[in-house]
Amino acid sequence: MKIAVDAMGGDNAPEQIVKGALEAVKKYSCEIILVGDESKIREVLREENDWEKFPLTIKHTTEIIEMGEHPADAVRNKKNSSVVVATKMVKDGECDAVLSAGSTGAAVAAAQLILKRIHGIGRPAIATPIPTPKGVTLLLDSGANVDSKPEHLVQSGIMGALYAEHVLGKKNPKVGLLNIGEEETKGNEQAKETYQIFKNMKTINFAGNAEGRDIPTGDFDVIVCDGFVGNVVLKFGEGLANTIFKLIKESIDNGGLAAKLGAMMLMPTLKDLAKRLDASEYGGAPLLGVNGYCIIAHGSSDSKSICSAIGVANGYIQSNVLGHIKSALEQEELLPKGKRD
Repeated sequence: MKIAVDAMGGDNAPEQIVKGALEAVKKYSCEIILVGDESKIREVLREENDWEKFPLTIKHTTEIIEMGEHPADAVRNKKNSSVVVATKMVKDGECDAVLSAGSTGAAVAAAQLILKRIHGIGRPAIATPIPTPKGVTLLLDSGANVDSKPEHLVQSGIMGALYAEHVLGKKNPKVGLLNIGEEETKGNEQAKETYQIFKNMKTINFAGNAEGRDIPTGDFDVIVCDGFVGNVVLKFGEGLANTIFKLIKESIDNGGLAAKLGAMMLMPTLKDLAKRLDASEYGGAPLLGVNGYCIIAHGSSDSKSICSAIGVANGYIQSNVLGHIKSALEQEELLPKGKRD
């Protein structure tokens, strides 16, 4: 399989993006096309003596969409930007998936404008894996859309459940609706209406409302919310994890010899915990609902994160989630029989 990587997107581009892509072609069975400024990409690759032995090529582009630009306008006006060209390569069948760590808004806009939405899907959703004691909980939407109607949340639930089943290996995944209480009468009008639709569905295992404290427990396999709430939850979780580890380090540094000796004894356990909470272990999140495979990586991704994100893209492609989503929508009568893009 072939993956187009936006080499110019992200806080650490192109260096960490290029290095992560090179790690990935050594680790996974895939071919990668680095899309971006060829001279800058080659400057990074010069540090790697053997890179030409691997299935890694370059597609030159002259423009970059910056973080502060209006996403849809930038996608329309910057036809030769790295994320637009990479997305178009998927549309044209040159690549199987696109990956970007640049502006999330631009990546989502490019996917919607170029790949288009799956017929029957009103809004795509970013499905972010959250580490839990039981593995992973999928949170969606985590930032593609800040305003969603009940039908959009329902569609997110269908897509998230199918991704959890076919990519994460969750059998009959439990789907929850993020709310302020467990009772079906709780929440705003959006939540109450969404709950009633979920309750009557045939193709997913709806397990009721999930409260914020349920997200890290792993009691739900998929938790659905709109992109505004999901993005706040995601960034709060990232900040909280970083703060906890910082406080632990400060306590050890200020705790004297006994604290340092205790820390040495606990070091293997602390390293294992840090690995389980490390976002770079998961790398990227799929944008579900567009008619092609698109992976959104964190803006601060390092080479390890990019390599992991390419691994996510591999699993996503192999799972044929797009086909499963279309079949499920048809069964729920949200997609007319026989009308598949």
